[in-house]
Amino acid sequence: MANTTSGIMALALMFLLASVGWAQQKPEEMPDAPSATRPVPPPAPPSPRPGAQDTSPDTADESSSVPASQPVPTSSEPPHAAADQPTTPPKMPPVVTVPEGSVPRDLETREDLYKISTSVNLVLLPVSVKDSNGRPINGLLPKDFSVLENGQRQQLKFFTVDPFSLSAAVIFDLGMPDIGVKRVQETLPALQGAFSQYDEVSFYTYSSTVSQVADFGTVGQRLTAVLNQIKTYNGANNGPPVTSGPLGPQGPIINGRPIDSPVTPVSTPPKQSRVINDAILQAARDLSKRDRTRRKIIFVISDGRERGSIASYADTLKVLLTQNIIVYAVGVDGAALPGYGKLQKIHLPSLGIDKLGFEPLGYGNILSKYVNATGGGTVYEKSARAGIEQAYSRAMGDARNQYTLGYTPKSGVGGYREIEVVVRRPDVKVYAKRGYYPLPMAK
Repeated sequence: MANTTSGIMALALMFLLASVGWAQQKPEEMPDAPSATRPVPPPAPPSPRPGAQDTSPDTADESSSVPASQPVPTSSEPPHAAADQPTTPPKMPPVVTVPEGSVPRDLETREDLYKISTSVNLVLLPVSVKDSNGRPINGLLPKDFSVLENGQRQQLKFFTVDPFSLSAAVIFDLGMPDIGVKRVQETLPALQGAFSQYDEVSFYTYSSTVSQVADFGTVGQRLTAVLNQIKTYNGANNGPPVTSGPLGPQGPIINGRPIDSPVTPVSTPPKQSRVINDAILQAARDLSKRDRTRRKIIFVISDGRERGSIASYADTLKVLLTQNIIVYAVGVDGAALPGYGKLQKIHLPSLGIDKLGFEPLGYGNILSKYVNATGGGTVYEKSARAGIEQAYSRAMGDARNQYTLGYTPKSGVGGYREIEVVVRRPDVKVYAKRGYYPLPMAK
């Protein structure tokens, strides 16, 4: 029994050792069985014996006909096709993506692919619309406006009724008679109240020369100090000719005439320059440097008399229209007299006397010309203090609250371009600039 048990154990040990040895051997790769989705793979080509060469005639001919630097052509290509194949791929036409349902345009030149032309010359056109009583008309829509440039209708690209912050240049005429200057000085607190905290204001005075009293700054204590300074200025002491008295001609007089002259001499005040053109031009140049997002205006307080300016009206107006600057004005003193504006449209420089009996006026309608050409409406002709103060508020309100239209003009030659704004409402008055000078096209 003991021998039998030991024999069984010996057989089991031998079987165990044989199993371990079999497991350590490298398993033989068995091919997968063929199936419907995996066909039987083709047999691998036999490995050539070392040193053996293929001496078949076909292979020898093909090898000899192909240069060493060219790849061997495939069986689907003729032998000569591989030799003629270029080394670099041909240039392909550019890929153009177009919307569905459309066709690409023919490219004139390859440079068209890399050229981008963008026009950014948007013409902004502030417009005021009022009824027959001078009250603003609100609630208009873009469809109510038509803009014509040189007679051609333009498509509106921009429309807003939002108020604009102002960059305002205030010009005060010190060449007026002193009584008129004092009357205006009493209204200066109301002028300060016409501006908002978001506006910036500069001040100029002029008579025979132009002076900038204060550069652009916000409304506040600084503006109060500037106005207090302006209150100390004096106007011109103009008056009728002096023919007698201590200021009249001196010397022996017989029967009211000097004995040394048959003609009675008349002492007249010297002709004083009133350079309103120069003042507006300087203010316009300073405004051109301000932020373009602001509405730029010039507010003139004057009797409208012009004499002796270096700048002409035409040159000054060109700067105003190029820089999109609007001129508003309050006509005081002589400009506020009934019928004064119509009389002043007649320029008679050769007479040497004023139609109203004072010094020669020069061009008296200059204010209305600036205001009408730039879209400032009409000159507020006021003489009383209350009327002047009301004119401040109305002018600033018109400047800040306007319809702003925008369009992109067609490219063309430079020069003046005429603008006409038509509103589809009956019995309304439309105030907008009459034209502009285009700036160079931006790219």
